[in-house]
Parts: sequence; structure tokens; C-alpha cells
Amino acid sequence: MWIVVADSSACRLFEVSAPAGPLQEIEVLSHPEGRLREQDLVSDLPGRTFDSQGAGRHAKEVEVSPKQHEAIVFAGRIAERLEAGRVRYAFDKLALIAPPEFLGLLRDKLNPQLRALVLHEVDKNVTRLDPAAIRTRLPERLF
Repeated sequence: MWIVVADSSACRLFEVSAPAGPLQEIEVLSHPEGRLREQDLVSDLPGRTFDSQGAGRHAKEVEVSPKQHEAIVFAGRIAERLEAGRVRYAFDKLALIAPPEFLGLLRDKLNPQLRALVLHEVDKNVTRLDPAAIRTRLPERLF
């Protein structure tokens, strides 16, 4: 079983070989752009447009903020890594631990085959905790 502990700037992959066993860290992915401030991710102001009627002008609305875009990109990268592990039969079950908003983004990026392997989800940000502390956030018996 693999345990995915992630937020918008870091992902730690753990493996558990026994239902009540400890976590063994197997890989770390980082996304430094996820730590940048919104103003550091954009180079200029949004474009301007004219109203369809009349002489008014206004700034164009951005559908997704640059910070959210970076989180979506990283969630996709994590999902690609998990898919690579799935097709190699590196794991047969998954647990996801992430802050609520990032957990939703990650869920959206998982294909149906990966989603079917998710046994546990925890909506907490624990990326900076040690493996033993992370393990306490999961059920005593994982599978």
C-alpha cells in the first residue's frame, strides 16, 4: 500500500507492507512554485477589454488564480507518478492525506483505476510531520 502525503508544494510517498506497519518513505516530489506568493507568479496586470456595448473598459477576470493553477499542475504531476506506479504493480491500495482544497484537486486528477484503489482519505496538512506522526493520522489497520 502507498500513502500519499501532499500539499501544493510537496509530496511524500510512503509504503506500508503490513496492515499495522510503519511508514517507509520511498520518494519525495517538490513543487517550489506552490510556495510562491500570488504576486510572484504573475508578471503583469490582467488584460483589459472594452464592453460589448458602450464605452466602458474593465480588467479581464482570471478564471483560475496563478496559485491555484500551480496547485492543479502539481496535482496532475502526482497523479501521473501514481499512475506509473499502478501500471508497474508497485502498489495495490492507496491512502491520500492532503489539505482539503488540495485533496479535491488531487482526487480530480486521478483516473478511475487509481480512484478505485483509494481506501483512505485524510483532509489534513501533515507534509512536515515525521512518518510516525503521520501514521497516527491513519487507521490502526490500513488494509
